[in-house]
Amino acid sequence: MNKPRAALGPPHHHHYGSTPCTRTHQIGALLVVVTTFFLTRLFDHSFAPCSSSTIAAIGRGGAYESAVARFDGGGGSLAWPHRGYGTRLSLRIYVYEEDEVDGLKALLSGRDGRISPESCVKGQWGSQVKIHRLFLESKFRTRKKEEADLFFVPAYVKCVRMMGGLNDKEINQTYVKVLSQMPYFRLSGGRNHIFVFPSGAGAHLFQSWATYINRSIILTPEGDRTDKRDSSAFNTWKDIIIPGNVDDKMTSDAVVRPLPLRKRKYLANYLGRAQNKVGRLRLMELAKQYPEKLECPELKFKGPDKLGRLEYFEHLRNAKFCLAPRGESSWTLRFYEAFFVECVPVLLSDQVELPFQNVIDYKKISIKWPSSRIGPELLEYLESIPDESIEEMIANGRQVRCLWVYAPESNPCSATNAILWELQRKVRYFHQSTETFWLHNGSVVNRDLIEFSKWRPPMPLP
Repeated sequence: MNKPRAALGPPHHHHYGSTPCTRTHQIGALLVVVTTFFLTRLFDHSFAPCSSSTIAAIGRGGAYESAVARFDGGGGSLAWPHRGYGTRLSLRIYVYEEDEVDGLKALLSGRDGRISPESCVKGQWGSQVKIHRLFLESKFRTRKKEEADLFFVPAYVKCVRMMGGLNDKEINQTYVKVLSQMPYFRLSGGRNHIFVFPSGAGAHLFQSWATYINRSIILTPEGDRTDKRDSSAFNTWKDIIIPGNVDDKMTSDAVVRPLPLRKRKYLANYLGRAQNKVGRLRLMELAKQYPEKLECPELKFKGPDKLGRLEYFEHLRNAKFCLAPRGESSWTLRFYEAFFVECVPVLLSDQVELPFQNVIDYKKISIKWPSSRIGPELLEYLESIPDESIEEMIANGRQVRCLWVYAPESNPCSATNAILWELQRKVRYFHQSTETFWLHNGSVVNRDLIEFSKWRPPMPLP
């Protein structure tokens, strides 16, 4: 049966007043497309994060590399790469208060509350205090849990343990108690919660870390511990390596003045204790064979022969290369200190992990040498490097060392900003856990179908 003519629409040869598409129209349209393309490219270059005056000091080659951080000539201004980060920092971090969670205060000041932040802020592990303070003052801090992208759990457990405030068993029990008081930790399975473990032990300070925070974001200078334990608490894909806490006096140019290469007495040095570690013992034997090339006194931390901080800095700056062997763990503070006396660090730690590897090419600022080949061969190699190459590495290190300083985020090049950029990559829009479920109306419930707003601590943990 034929359809009525009206249902078929108008015949194709009817134009109903439309203008025919002539060759002139086609050429005009092409010109519009080409002009739009070139204007778009022009605006892209005009608003690129790095101007022509920016120096790509630490990048992986090329005049412009979008995957590498770039610094200005003074090391004060930093442009983070867009790839994987976004064009600007956009974070909301909730910082738990010590009184809002039962047990958290003990992780900060010990069972009796007698350990102060001031007593914990100095030394190798001071980053646990500095990061907490910086997040409290951050413009990215939110006081509303419901709008937070990430949650920061402050704890000074390394310091508290060293000062007798909590023992290992108490630390473990207190962490479990604290986590059971946090509904948002339960909601995400800990995926959006941040913990700082600033020592060589890493997250192993919390003995049950693998059960409770194995999905959380861990900030630590320590990467691999598999040489001493069955597994490492560090996971490249979720955790962040942070710099060690360099003495504030050392980061000030007014206190530590680098020496010109020609005035440095030694080719290399190692300033540290032997601790019965193979690599360190080899260095000390090597120094006995070549005392004119390698300074390697065993530091005393007590008594009349103890080296003061200023004396330590003066010794460290008196060599072209600062050797950084592993100690109890793979990382060493000496690596970071070397940059502030403008001494090229030589890593003698095979398993070491380094901070901010997404944006720093460490080949341009340091040397990594196999720890199994510590001997005369190492000194021969270092001696073969021309001063021009050493000066170039020092200049590159001068650009990047601002990333080792825990300065306020108003300083565009600081460990603080670098950590914030790295955290931004960890933000997820959606979180789930084995105990999180959702219904057709968007409500989130637990296994007993109780809505999240009605969850009441303490909550059972896995």
